[in-house]
Amino acid sequence: MRFSDLLTMSVNNLFRRKLRTFLTVLGVVIGTASIVVMVSIGIGLKEFTIKQYSSYGSLTAIQVYNYNNGNSSDKKNPEDSFMTDETMKTFEKIPHVTSAYPDLNLNVIMRQGAYEGNVQLHGIPLGAMKNIKLGEGSLPTTETKDMEMVVGNMVAQNFSNAKTGKGYWDTGEMPDIDFINKPMFTIFDTDAYYQSKGNSGGDDGSQKVAAPKKYMLKTAGMVAGGPDEWSDYSYGVYVDLDKLKTQLKQVFKKKPIPGQPTNKKGKPYNYFVYEEATVNVDDMDHVIEVQKAISNMGYEANSQMEWLEQSKQQSNMIQAALGGIGAVSLLVAAIGIANTMMMSIYERTKEIGVLKVLGCSLATIRNMFLIEAGFIGFMGGLIGLALSFMVSVLINQFLAATFLYGMDGKLSVIPIWLAVPSVGFAIIIGMAAGFFPAMRAMKLSPLAAIRNE
Repeated sequence: MRFSDLLTMSVNNLFRRKLRTFLTVLGVVIGTASIVVMVSIGIGLKEFTIKQYSSYGSLTAIQVYNYNNGNSSDKKNPEDSFMTDETMKTFEKIPHVTSAYPDLNLNVIMRQGAYEGNVQLHGIPLGAMKNIKLGEGSLPTTETKDMEMVVGNMVAQNFSNAKTGKGYWDTGEMPDIDFINKPMFTIFDTDAYYQSKGNSGGDDGSQKVAAPKKYMLKTAGMVAGGPDEWSDYSYGVYVDLDKLKTQLKQVFKKKPIPGQPTNKKGKPYNYFVYEEATVNVDDMDHVIEVQKAISNMGYEANSQMEWLEQSKQQSNMIQAALGGIGAVSLLVAAIGIANTMMMSIYERTKEIGVLKVLGCSLATIRNMFLIEAGFIGFMGGLIGLALSFMVSVLINQFLAATFLYGMDGKLSVIPIWLAVPSVGFAIIIGMAAGFFPAMRAMKLSPLAAIRNE
């Protein structure tokens, strides 16, 4: 018997008992919808977590720290613990590392009008600034000779009125500072600045310390985000690394640069030493591997992926629990299919006997019942999937904002790899539930079946 004939016969048999078939299909619909919606919520939470962490910074970047120059006290030569430009080349030789660059940072004092603030100035390569999302202005370029700044969206919080001493943390109001249209007067030699304010000369013969020179810096761009939207770049001011090195050499000349180590004679080294660096990896899957390699070199390293992995483990547990709840519904639906098929066999015993007497093979009889069970699974899975999409839309419309703390995102996500297999899984569950009833139909005695009333 051809498959098309078997399919037609099976469908006709199902529609003989419309109410029973409807209730059985309804069970599969609820089971399929339950498991798809539950798993989709787990997927939505996982994607939201990834999106949230990526908003804080790159998921393929590793932050490397070498405060106090690592374990220099354990080494005969302290320079062996320094993190320098040569160290960046060593990092780039690690498998899966695409680039590595230092972060030369120091505290400076900036002034504009009546406002003054202590600011963390970061010198990084121009190429590294492409990762900074701007809300206003543009990134500095090599065409400009002067050193230009990219200012974090929360930097203004560090400024206060020089006369009253009150700032954002005292009044709750942002200082009236215009970074884009007005230059910032910057003091690099902060020690000399404070000494000049507190030392006016005295009877002991001490000389008054001259106020350090102020340098005028212009702002090229502002980091995207409101005054309370935190990101990796919110509190820093970023400038071109090479131009900052040149500037510091001009400001301090032969004097030690703040934050830079000195030799036993108290003189600065002829190269820059860094406390922070960023290592970029080619793929998220290799971040933890590279991070461990850097840690084994004696440096402190961390990444967004480190925290994301922990969050993903929690999300996987939630997804498994939600999927298990949905699977119970589908199991109940499978029991309903088995019950429907057994009842169908009892009601069609004589029909099965006639088919056997007419020479119908046992495999054909088995396939007929399996197709019926599979068709129930197919219809239930298809309708259940459609219902899942509708429920998903309602969840995202009315519940997402509450569970995601008002942030943009979807609480329920149904990808193709979940949607298509869900229908196939429903068919498999249906055929599995109908397997034993089909085997029982094969074992019926033809003569006994014909005599059955």
